[in-house]
Amino acid sequence: MAISDRVKTGPEKAPHRSLWKALGLTDEELTRPLIGVVSAKSECVPGHNHLNNIAQAVKDGIRMAGGVPVEFPAIGVCDGIAMGHVGMKYSLASRELIADSCESMATAHGFDGMVFIPNCDKIVPGMLMAARRLNLPAMVISGGPMMPGRMPGGKSDMDLNSVFEAVGAYKAGKIDDEGLNAVESSACPGCGSCSGMFTANSMNCITEVIGMALPGNGTIAAVDAARIRLAKKTGMRVVELVKEGLTPDKIMTEAAFHNALCLDMALGCSTNTVLHLPAIAHEAGVDFNLDWVNETSAKVPNLCHLAPAGAHHVIDLHLAGGVMGVLSELRGRGLLDESAMTVSGMTLGEEIAQAKNHDHEVIRPFDDPYSPTGGLMILRGNLAPDGGVVKRSAVAKEMLVHEGPARVFNSEDEAIQAIYASKINPGDVVVIRYEGPKGGPGMREMLSPTSAICGMGLDKEVALITDGRFSGATRGAAIGHVSPEGASGGVIGLVEEGDIISIDIPAGKLELKVDDETLAKRREKWVCPPPNVTKGYLARYAKLVSSANKGAIVE
Repeated sequence: MAISDRVKTGPEKAPHRSLWKALGLTDEELTRPLIGVVSAKSECVPGHNHLNNIAQAVKDGIRMAGGVPVEFPAIGVCDGIAMGHVGMKYSLASRELIADSCESMATAHGFDGMVFIPNCDKIVPGMLMAARRLNLPAMVISGGPMMPGRMPGGKSDMDLNSVFEAVGAYKAGKIDDEGLNAVESSACPGCGSCSGMFTANSMNCITEVIGMALPGNGTIAAVDAARIRLAKKTGMRVVELVKEGLTPDKIMTEAAFHNALCLDMALGCSTNTVLHLPAIAHEAGVDFNLDWVNETSAKVPNLCHLAPAGAHHVIDLHLAGGVMGVLSELRGRGLLDESAMTVSGMTLGEEIAQAKNHDHEVIRPFDDPYSPTGGLMILRGNLAPDGGVVKRSAVAKEMLVHEGPARVFNSEDEAIQAIYASKINPGDVVVIRYEGPKGGPGMREMLSPTSAICGMGLDKEVALITDGRFSGATRGAAIGHVSPEGASGGVIGLVEEGDIISIDIPAGKLELKVDDETLAKRREKWVCPPPNVTKGYLARYAKLVSSANKGAIVE
């Protein structure tokens, strides 16, 4: 019995059929599989502005394969537009809304299968969470990366991070109004997810290796006709998945998450993957251990330096061989579970066998990596007993080990004012607290302060530590997700101006150089700041959200 029979089959479902017919469906269509197509098309997000084209191609593919597509929308926050103000409090929190709304719509309407069409930061993990929770035959087809920008007469590619760093340069007097306008007008040339290996593209690439999307999902450009062809193939394939009964529980296994971490390390993905992978794994009943990150990093070399770590962008990765091209360098070394199933019907190993690394500069060979260790690192110590995360591949060598005085701020807004006012000195360790999942609430992404520091030329001299998040576009010694967070009584809430903080990224250490007795006295006097938000969705979210080390899931 098909799932959709509960909304279309039998005499007692005549009222239901009447409503389907009001939507234009025929008697013939009501005998076929109903496939939900959830599209996050939006005029709020450049990465989503073109998703109507992707959705149409998916629906064409579904019809070609004998299914009936039924489209409905999902929300999506543009992290770039939400950056640096109260809007960013809603970004991470929107992930749970997306998952819940997809679950609600799919279950209420009795779909036999699902195609999820995301592209940007929180929409991808939100939809993957929903896919596993629903456990219907399902696939993901994203909107694809934006092309990098270039200034008139320029030779270097640009992206959104270039604009944020230009603001820092402007504040430092290095460029004028005309120069800033030239950068902002050139960096983002059209539709697609921002062109570097930021959070959106990290998650879209990971979706391939976790088995929920066809090869090319993470790297084919938004403006490439191959993206439309991939969408059609996705629509055709999902109908076959329904017939085969191939569901996400057979794909999103513990092995799939280990494979995802291998790609994460090789690519140098966003630190936000360490929030999203545990949240998706939670839906799969997999206990994602943060120690897996360092264990994988120790074995898997960093093979790619994509922006912000280097000059290459996602389109360069695609031409070099894409996600499967990267994995081809890891194949046969005991790192991947190549027997893991994917939505293509092939194992991951079979997909990799069809790929090749075409450019040994964009994708370094396994034996000649950018770094012998992976792109991310979990740091622990008395300042972060439950962990903090850094994108090691985007940290200057000079800052891998650093010790300096704490400059303490109780919000991102306070910190950015001090940075713009040139009150941060070489050697300082900027501490931004009460910005975690609960304290923010919403765990704001801190691209503005990190980019300002880079734009001012301090990224090789200043570190930033926060219980909030950093953008996938962030570079430098930026350590986020410090857990427990300040609002939950974490040690980060006890740091005082001038305390010495020691960072040793290769050793995985993050220490506050203050003795236990002094910290105990400070704790006796510590008072949790009152909530920043007392009503609406964010107030409810703050009461239910878990710590960052658990993926900031709503429990």
